[in-house]
Amino acid sequence: MRYSLIAAVAAVGMIAVSAHAQNVSLSPTYGTLALNSGFSPDPYVVSLEAGGSIAASNIGCTGYIANAPDLRLNYRAGEGLPLIISVSSEADTTLVINTPNGGWACNDDGGDGSNPSIRFNAPQSGQYDIWVGTYSSGGIRPADLHISELYSQ
Repeated sequence: MRYSLIAAVAAVGMIAVSAHAQNVSLSPTYGTLALNSGFSPDPYVVSLEAGGSIAASNIGCTGYIANAPDLRLNYRAGEGLPLIISVSSEADTTLVINTPNGGWACNDDGGDGSNPSIRFNAPQSGQYDIWVGTYSSGGIRPADLHISELYSQ
């Protein structure tokens, strides 16, 4: 009986963990990047592993992502340039971004083929927490995250 109770409590705990939304207070898996408008090289590319075990539908997005952000971008905007964040991968990837104002931006298949892209035409200065997901559950796949003011993927 005692072991059954412990197993039941552990199972409830695992369900609660998987239902949490993404945690912007966690350290990003691939680090923090600071870019000012006019940065070089453009695009700035970060190689990473896309995917995770959490359904992004918890925050109104598509795909499966990790709890911690993949990358944190501290961006200082300039005048007249957009901020374009996109992914290139052989896998079907998704993109989830928590913006400086605390809102969520999501995309699936808005870039090249099954790769996502999000364009901020008048980007805010501040912290962008970025998750690169996979459309389907059950896998981690190699991907390149592109940050640009000039090019869309």
